[in-house]
Amino acid sequence: MAALHEEPAEVAAAQPDPEAGTSPPRPPCLPPPSPPLRRRAGRRGEGRAAGAVGSAPTKPAAPGPAASPAALDRQTLVAVLQFLRRSNLRESEEILRREARLAGLLGGSGSDTDSGEALLGRGTSAAAVAIGGSVATVATSSPGVAAVAAVPPGKVGGTVVVEDQPDVSAVLSAYNQQGDPTLYEEYYSGLKHFIECSLDCHRAELSQLFYPLFVHMYLELVYNQHESEAKSFFERFHGDQECYYQDDLRVLSSLTKKEHMKGNETMLDFRTSKFVLRISRDSYQLLKRHLQEKQNNQIWNIVQEHLYIDIFDGMPRSKQQIDAMVGSLAGEAKREANKAKVFFGLLKEPEFDVPLDDEDEEGENEEGKPKKKKPKKDNVGSKSKKQDPNAPPQNRIPLPELKDSDKLDKVMNMKEAARRVRLGPECLPSICFYTFLNAYQGLTAVDITDDSSMIVGGFADSTVRVWSVTPKKLRSVKTAADLSLIDKESDDVLERIMDEKTASELKILYGHSGPVYGTSFSPDRNYLLSCSEDGTVRLWSLQTFTCLVGYKGHNYPVWDTQFSPYGYYFVSGGHDRVARLWATDHYQPLRIFAGHLADVTCTRFHPNSNYIATGSADRTIRLWDVLNGNCVRIFTGHKGPIHSLAFSPNGRFLATGATDGRVLLWDIGHGLMVGELKGHTDTIYALRFSRDGEILASGSMDNTVRLWDAVKAFEDLETDDFTTATGHINLPENSQDLLLGTYMTKSTPVVHLHFTRRNLLLAAGAYSSQ
Repeated sequence: MAALHEEPAEVAAAQPDPEAGTSPPRPPCLPPPSPPLRRRAGRRGEGRAAGAVGSAPTKPAAPGPAASPAALDRQTLVAVLQFLRRSNLRESEEILRREARLAGLLGGSGSDTDSGEALLGRGTSAAAVAIGGSVATVATSSPGVAAVAAVPPGKVGGTVVVEDQPDVSAVLSAYNQQGDPTLYEEYYSGLKHFIECSLDCHRAELSQLFYPLFVHMYLELVYNQHESEAKSFFERFHGDQECYYQDDLRVLSSLTKKEHMKGNETMLDFRTSKFVLRISRDSYQLLKRHLQEKQNNQIWNIVQEHLYIDIFDGMPRSKQQIDAMVGSLAGEAKREANKAKVFFGLLKEPEFDVPLDDEDEEGENEEGKPKKKKPKKDNVGSKSKKQDPNAPPQNRIPLPELKDSDKLDKVMNMKEAARRVRLGPECLPSICFYTFLNAYQGLTAVDITDDSSMIVGGFADSTVRVWSVTPKKLRSVKTAADLSLIDKESDDVLERIMDEKTASELKILYGHSGPVYGTSFSPDRNYLLSCSEDGTVRLWSLQTFTCLVGYKGHNYPVWDTQFSPYGYYFVSGGHDRVARLWATDHYQPLRIFAGHLADVTCTRFHPNSNYIATGSADRTIRLWDVLNGNCVRIFTGHKGPIHSLAFSPNGRFLATGATDGRVLLWDIGHGLMVGELKGHTDTIYALRFSRDGEILASGSMDNTVRLWDAVKAFEDLETDDFTTATGHINLPENSQDLLLGTYMTKSTPVVHLHFTRRNLLLAAGAYSSQ
């Protein structure tokens, strides 16, 4: 039966929001996601969860005296059938009815329908129920209208889970346990005493249970309207939780009545995703034995229903290893979530002859360098001619063909690369800082073109402002009447079509109706993307400085957008918790990446354009496969919302920055954290690798730019089979060794960093008088 009900999950993954119109057309540019892949992933995740948590005999809470297991199963089926009917999934409804041998159910039997309706009139629901595993899976993985409205769907372990469905809320009410409310404090303090008295090697691992158990026990008390007991429980134990959960606990403390729980985002997060704990088998057996001896059913039920215990064989992890990986809204990532193969290598570049003009040759002779360097330059271009074994197939996703202007630009890029300064600990880059003064109500986004000729600012007053940072001014194309008078055969036709009367250093683009939170230049510098609080992404022409398209798909503010390194495709992420992949010539998204449990705050394309990284306020980073829409990596470890992402030029590593002031480094191929850079004292809003990948630059709200030795950070990585299998990491405390320099501004938070083609570092931010 499980295989039948994963079809709706496919639908949910491809549905745009209701206001975005009809479902997206299958574009010729990108093949549709492969359903079998998604289904297999879903099954694998479910089986894993069952194997890990269910390895001990379960003791589900006994239902009330009136509800027998058969009656509960029947009620569950009624609710599921009603949901399928309301969602117009008639075929699935018929199959389920036939399989369950309930031909008359919902078909006309008044008593069944009445009992179903009565059943559906009770309180809210929780995501996982101990009644019939496959039925529970159906309920949580079915798409629904409510899922795309206030709280979008999350996808955990390959299965799409949606928020509270009003028509199945009663059957999924996992908090409807009737344990003695006065004993909750005793249960929790008893477990706390047991863990604190256990051996050091087990204590660190078992201490991970404190937070999720505290939350679920508190919610259970509130749900069952034991308000005074809930308040006492919260006040007694909230101080024991780790400091990085304080923001979540603040929200939790406001949930003091059953009515507050309905529709609350934090509440939904905890219900719709199982909290993941990674524990060694020895520690798990110790916990299980303790709970069975004490007959502590209340805690065991929560462990079974709301937690996913990812058990590994081997030595328990140390406190330092655990602290590095925990902190996200739903615990750690399951190890299986990071097992899929990722093609992190670079695509083969087209072959170009790089001609040297007279100036180049003269320049070289003046510097006294031999002309033998000429073939070396060709080698720079030809390094990528050998196919990288880790690269995706060249035609894995359709990419736009290179235009003549693109080829010319690549030639210029290679010539610039030949003059590039080789950076390192002994040769740090010069830094040029662009300070925005009198920023109109606040600077909210910055981007710089690849050739460093233009800079754009998005502002809180809803304007987008583009500046030229070279002597060449910005010009618009002439009017149609003037263009008709031009000799189109002339060699300088591209110059003649530009209107000199419009030349200026600054162009202001009007169109958004809210603050502009993200901007991105296209690689060919002909287009500009901007996203805003108004829920739209706009595409602007840099030839006419007008808006060409407004892409509407997000219902809420859009926090970030970015062009693919090859142009044509772009990604956006917003408050609706999903990222969307678009093509410039399609008004509907091509892919919808659903899985984060909070706002998608930043997005970044992998250098080979086959993957997209997203950072979120749920404190996780996800890597998505553009081809099929699957989530292929989940990285946890940050203790606050993620605000910056940067891929290394070779595509192998990812750097992430967050409000916790830490830069974390990830090995994409192995799916492991490999480094932690400490030093910043505030949110990191900008990260960028130098063109050769030797140096990582970070910019923060603490008004500093810091340079880190990327080569040293990534050398001698421990990525043996054992490390990969268990997820053990030993992060060296070497931040000070890797820090090459700290550069302070007077009073300007750093919001953007960019390395020029010759490795000069450009930084940008708005002066703050505070």
